[in-house]
Amino acid sequence: MKTHTRYLWFNTEKRREYINITREVEEAVRESGIREGMVLVSAMHITAGVYVNDDEPGIIRDIDEMLEQIAPFGKHYHHHRTGEDNGDAHLKSILVHHQVIVPVTGGKLDLGPWQQIYYAEFDGRRRKRVIIKVMGEGEE
Repeated sequence: MKTHTRYLWFNTEKRREYINITREVEEAVRESGIREGMVLVSAMHITAGVYVNDDEPGIIRDIDEMLEQIAPFGKHYHHHRTGEDNGDAHLKSILVHHQVIVPVTGGKLDLGPWQQIYYAEFDGRRRKRVIIKVMGEGEE
């Protein structure tokens, strides 16, 4: 089995942003030479997430509004006793989850017709990263 690792770095302008990273993940799969296997895409921070969904502005807004309703910014969270103000970001990360696994078939991401991979930032304006780990079998 072969593996290939690539890191993506983000420093978002806003506190919450949703960034389509499908192309970068596709590039990592191409670089890897892996034909059959899987790719793990994982946010390496506890206030960010990775998810698979549609690349449509309405659904992105719906996701953001849903997360804000469930874990609103500005609420007094117990976590804020530490001096932080990002308790909502920790909860949003749990709801979205911090990683996804996508199959690789024939050297390409094996996503459904509308599926895209997104990085979700919930406590931005500082440097954060995502790891892409491609694993599988390549051409002999």
